[in-house]
Amino acid sequence: MSRIQELKNKVMEGGIISRQEALELYRSPLEELCKAANEIRERFCKEVFDVCTIVNAKSGRCSEDCKYCSQSVHYKTLSSQYPLLDTEELKKQAKYNADRGVLRYSLVTSGRALEGQELDRVCESVREIKKEVDIEICASFGLVGKEALRKMKEAGIGRIHCNLESSESYFPNICTTHTYREKIEVIQNALEEGLSVCSGGIMGLGETVEDRIDMLIDLRELGIRSIPVNFLNPIQGTPYENNEALCEEEKRRIVAVCRFLLPRAAVRLAGGRGLSKDKGRSCFKSGANAVISGDMLTTAGITIEKDMEMIKDLGYKVALFDQE
Repeated sequence: MSRIQELKNKVMEGGIISRQEALELYRSPLEELCKAANEIRERFCKEVFDVCTIVNAKSGRCSEDCKYCSQSVHYKTLSSQYPLLDTEELKKQAKYNADRGVLRYSLVTSGRALEGQELDRVCESVREIKKEVDIEICASFGLVGKEALRKMKEAGIGRIHCNLESSESYFPNICTTHTYREKIEVIQNALEEGLSVCSGGIMGLGETVEDRIDMLIDLRELGIRSIPVNFLNPIQGTPYENNEALCEEEKRRIVAVCRFLLPRAAVRLAGGRGLSKDKGRSCFKSGANAVISGDMLTTAGITIEKDMEMIKDLGYKVALFDQE
């Protein structure tokens, strides 16, 4: 029996993969690794495939210096800038997505944290959406505090998004205006308030394989079961504009090892998927079982219609994948 099969059986029996075992898997034969990861996905997640979309509800002029982001005031990019979208526009987009079979709709705002009157306005928008549209609402409002999280939940938001981006040790190379620990605090507070959490990272920032695995282990220890896997889409004007895009083999390895480490998670292909020639199909056969469809925040994505066709072709069933 190969080492991959031994570790697959360990996971199937309820065991936990260690950091060293994950590193070992990462360097193992690709096709066998991906096949085993997909078998783990089949065992714990069946054919369920979670589809969400995001809307850039407030764009640009962000105070933070995240080196991958075109919305930061620290960099000269062509990213659009506009204030918080009004209720009618947010509702319109929610209905557009729901009519196409999308079950989750996430509102994303630029800035360190959405607060004050803007938070109240968007919470009122969420209430109006929930009255008319049958769709789950998620939110990515930055480094919000407990009171804000409470307001968000009361308004009808069921899940918050807060990416760790990379490992704690590598994070200072990515951003200096906030810390990894601040992100962890948001996640822990959200869980304490009864919200579910979506959190993952961006691959291709210059991090090592060890950094990727350390981040995934942190997410496992936090109990996160919606894991966005972003592949850097280098944007002109940002410090990472010249980073080399990851190859398809690397992407598949990342997804497969993620599945070994988090066997019960929704492993969600997110930003940068459009750079892949097959639009993520090979990753969806390597352990991934969720996606952010449509456009990303500042880059073009893949249409909902094309994604739904691919999902059906792969034998998946679109449904909510919850933490319970």
